[in-house]
Amino acid sequence: MIAIVDYGLGNIASLMSLLGDEEVLLTDSPERLMQADIMILPGVGAFGFAMTTLSERGLDTVVKAFAKTGKPLIGICLGMQLMYESSEEHGTHRGLGLLKGHIKELPDDVTKPHMGWNKLSKTDAYMYFVHTYYAAEVNRDTVVAWTQYGTEIPAIVKSGNLIGFQCHPEKSGAFGAMLLKHLIATGEVCL
Repeated sequence: MIAIVDYGLGNIASLMSLLGDEEVLLTDSPERLMQADIMILPGVGAFGFAMTTLSERGLDTVVKAFAKTGKPLIGICLGMQLMYESSEEHGTHRGLGLLKGHIKELPDDVTKPHMGWNKLSKTDAYMYFVHTYYAAEVNRDTVVAWTQYGTEIPAIVKSGNLIGFQCHPEKSGAFGAMLLKHLIATGEVCL
């Protein structure tokens, strides 16, 4: 079973549609989340508000506990950013601390938010992005693919069972769908 963390901040319609043939549950139940084979942490909106919401519902501790099980934990967009140590979005906020790095604002010389298709390193594939902040000071060994938008941006990261997408695989056409479905089937990112 794939459990999507329901904390009221995920734009999950596209994700649910893509995973329609899988056993997928949108839930905020700690018990159901911990029973999942795969957890997906989606997210849209502001980092600080998202962390506060997760904490108020006790879901921050559930996500951290799930990460320790060794089962795949997939963060998408803000969900990926929440996996890092902290963010500077609208103040300084502590993250889940599952990955080393900090979330910073994109450079001033680019249009924000970064919205549209960008090419991934190591491939000719393009993925869809919508974000104003990105992961910086990351462990470079965890970066599966980069993209460029005023600076070098970790587009896809993987550290053991932790996988993060700054891009939106569920909105990235056939390639994004293949990438996410292969990840769910194998636990690996296939580029």
